[in-house]
Amino acid sequence: MRWRTALTDVRNNKELVRGYNLKDLIHEKSFVETIYLVLKGELPTVAETRMLNALFTAAIDHGIGVSSAMTARTVVSTGNSLHTALASGILAMGKLHGSAIEDAAEFFQKHEVEQDVRALVTKLKAQKFRIPGYGHKILTHDPRSEALFEVAKETKIYGKYCIFAEKIGEVLNSIASKKLPLNVDGAMGAIISDMGFDFRLAKGFFIIGRVPGLVAHIYEEIIQDEGLRRLSEDAVEYIGQAERVLPNDLKIEK
Repeated sequence: MRWRTALTDVRNNKELVRGYNLKDLIHEKSFVETIYLVLKGELPTVAETRMLNALFTAAIDHGIGVSSAMTARTVVSTGNSLHTALASGILAMGKLHGSAIEDAAEFFQKHEVEQDVRALVTKLKAQKFRIPGYGHKILTHDPRSEALFEVAKETKIYGKYCIFAEKIGEVLNSIASKKLPLNVDGAMGAIISDMGFDFRLAKGFFIIGRVPGLVAHIYEEIIQDEGLRRLSEDAVEYIGQAERVLPNDLKIEK
């Protein structure tokens, strides 16, 4: 059985990445440009490079309290290696952390053709469908989204998907009971859609951007050497039965 790839060809003491000599890429192209190359198949324009840099920067770290950072730090505190802790942090990303970018990109790519945005949002709200990419546990507006859209406009990457995302946000907030800002996942999903990326790649952008932050958290945990992480008793609320005695009919007779 043959494995087929259009990514990299390594032979005759030479490595070609999407047809370009890796030695030349090392000399002449940035890491971000080369990431774009392996994902898209072609080198990015100056505008696309600027936009991709902004996307990765927006995802680089969102604090110690998010599940990926907490998991990674907990795992390394048990004596595991850096790469094991890093893998655990990535595995802690799920529907509510790190995956919304993929869901948002899929939603935008599948629904952008809708003519009546208000009717679409109203219908989905009636179905209790949560539109991905909107709302935040802490923020009432997301400055990261604002900054990304500013860069998208500067680079002229802002297009139909970004416009659609903002229209959805306007309608959503006109009928919602609380403020639902376009969050960083939604902004990233719209922008990569306008850059021509398949939504199935979307989560990869978040992971690529977040890995340096996770590595930094893991290293910080290692050098702080606080020992094994676990919840304190004060942080645990027991809601089960109070201590009780086994009934006589369950005791084994001697």
